[in-house]
This record gives sequence, structure tokens and C-alpha cells, in this order.
Amino acid sequence: MSSLSTPRRQGPGGRSGSVGRGRQAGRSAGVDWSKMARRALLACVGYLVAFVFVAPYLEMALTALKPDRELTKSPTTFFPKHWDFANFVNVWKAAPIWKNMQVSLIVAAAATLIALAVALPAAYYTARNRFRGRGAFLLLVLVTQMFAPTALVIGIYREMVALNLTDTLFGLILVNAAFNLPFCVWILHGYFSSIPKALEEAAYLDGAGKVKALTRVTLPLSLPGLVTAVIYTFIGAWNEYVVALTITSSPDRQPLTVAVPGFVTSYQQHWQYLFATSLIAIVPVVVLFVFIERYLIGGLTAGSVK
Repeated sequence: MSSLSTPRRQGPGGRSGSVGRGRQAGRSAGVDWSKMARRALLACVGYLVAFVFVAPYLEMALTALKPDRELTKSPTTFFPKHWDFANFVNVWKAAPIWKNMQVSLIVAAAATLIALAVALPAAYYTARNRFRGRGAFLLLVLVTQMFAPTALVIGIYREMVALNLTDTLFGLILVNAAFNLPFCVWILHGYFSSIPKALEEAAYLDGAGKVKALTRVTLPLSLPGLVTAVIYTFIGAWNEYVVALTITSSPDRQPLTVAVPGFVTSYQQHWQYLFATSLIAIVPVVVLFVFIERYLIGGLTAGSVK
């Protein structure tokens, strides 16, 4: 009798081991399917958001490739029936686009250099020193960003007239540098504050002065913040329209943003040239962004982690 083994009790459905393994496999399969569904949903949302942002540029490109007769045809078509790539060549002959682009490049580059030259010492001093009125100064810098150029355009024009700087590139450069200076000070202040002061003190012990410690230690470490200030200042000056329209009158001294609407007036309507020039105006900013995009994330999150 002792040699006889007692039969193992099984669950209600029998074969409990295989059933448990089946349930476990089902649960694991369910988790995998949920992850795949979540990833697919996020991908669809991402593509939808990307399409919303890309759709205006796609419409601009398709309109720029339409011949003149299709632009006034009713009903209109989304895609051109006859693709006219010559519009991107003829636009350079229809208006002094190259001259306007040169003005935009000069104004944007010079305004960026001036804004950085003034913002660097201001941001560094406020980040490394505690003085009376420091908080009020930083608050004032932030508040100045709340004023739109449109609200200040009359005062700016009167000031340019008093200084005899209307219809000059130097006037445009000063205005754009002043508009973007507060942003440069604010973002560079945050980045300088995130760099440990002990690194500069170590440079002092090695015999470096304040200027050498700044140029050899602090500035290389703050490169992401500098790049962020450069690209946002450049884009801000490149896209500025209201002040440039107000204080410039000569066609050869107007930036590209002012020249673009000239293709559609009460006397002429060349929508294909307007959209072609708009796409051309995007190229310098896109090229600049491609080269320094990797530094933007570090610059924008400067000072967020203690």
C-alpha cells in the first residue's frame, strides 16, 4: 500500500500548470500589444502635429509653382496642373530680392553681435555678484519682453528722426539689437548661474585673471547658452517687420520681410513670386538651425537643474 502514490489534485479545469502558463503568456502578450498600440497612437499624433505645422509651407510651395493663369482660375486646384519651376528664377528679376536679402543678413548679424557684446558682461556680473537692486534689474529685463514692437513704433520712429537714423541700416541694427538684448541677458544669466563658481576659483589659483578665466573656462562651458542666444536673436532680427516698414523707405535699404509683400499690391498681384520669396527667406534660418540645433536643448534648459 505504501508503494501506491496518491493522485495529485488538479484545478477545476484540469492541467493547472499548463493553464497557468497559458494565462501568463496571455498576460505578457497583452502587455506587448498595449505597448505597440500606445506607440502607434503616439506616432499617429506626432505625424498629425507635424502635418499641421508643415501644411502651410506645403501650400506655399505648391502656390509658388503655379503659373499666373492658374492663380486666378476658378475653381482653384490644390496641386498645379502645370508646374512652373521658373518662378523661383524669375522672382530674382522681378524685384531686388538679392539686395533685400543682403540687408536682412547684415542687420540680423550685426544686431546679434551687438546684443551679445552687451548681454555677456551684464549677464555674467548679475550671475556672479549679489548687489542691491539685482532682483529689480532682472525683473525689469523680463518685463521689457512684454512690450510688443507695434506698441512702441511711434516712439521709435520719433527717436530715429531725432537721431537722423531713418532709412539707414544702422538704425535698423540698433533697434533690433535693443529688442533682443533682454532675452540674451536673461538666458545667459541663467546659464552662467548654473556653472559652478569653483571652476573659476581653480583658474585663479593657477594664475589666471578674471578675463582669462572667463574666456578660457566660463565661456566654453556656456557655449550652449551662447548658441541659443545667437539663434534666437538672429531669427528675431531676421523676421522683424513693423519697425523696418516704419523707418525705411528706399527699396534697396529694406529687409526681405518688407520687400515680400510688395508683390501683391493694388496694382499687381504676383502670388507665385510672394510665396517663392517667402520660401527663399526661410533658407538662411533653416541652415543656421541645422548647424547649431544640438546646442539648443542644453541652452534652453540652462539653470533648470540645481
